[in-house]
Amino acid sequence: MTEQRDPAGVVTTLVEQVLDRAATWTAWDGVPRPIDDRIYTPHKAIRRVADHLVDHLAEIEARVAGVPTIPDHWHASASTTPADLAPFTAEDLDEARSRLTRLAQIYAVRLGALGPAQLDRRDRDAWTPREIAFHLEDSLYYADAIGFL
Repeated sequence: MTEQRDPAGVVTTLVEQVLDRAATWTAWDGVPRPIDDRIYTPHKAIRRVADHLVDHLAEIEARVAGVPTIPDHWHASASTTPADLAPFTAEDLDEARSRLTRLAQIYAVRLGALGPAQLDRRDRDAWTPREIAFHLEDSLYYADAIGFL
């Protein structure tokens, strides 16, 4: 599940790739994209990437602090909210850039501060922080559901 790449770089690259796609989404025609058994829109893709980043960041922080993690209660991509269906404007893109780049920076700082033993520390059956970083790459799926427009 992991490889030699820097885990912080994996997350920052993910965010760059998502934002590269999102930069074209102001051209979205308003029609949700069906992928697998779900539908996606630009807002939903950004929401899912951000939620995924927040969820796992909270997990890493709790584990580093030695406290139990709080189970997530996201509805995930199973729900599409009215806000997900709104047009994706230049202002929305600016907000997404701010939100996601700050999350990427937090990951870079946190993961960069962990030594190899901490990056690879496994608590029970949970993923290690390194594995979490590589798992987050899967979030590109949400942006790829919309793709480049």
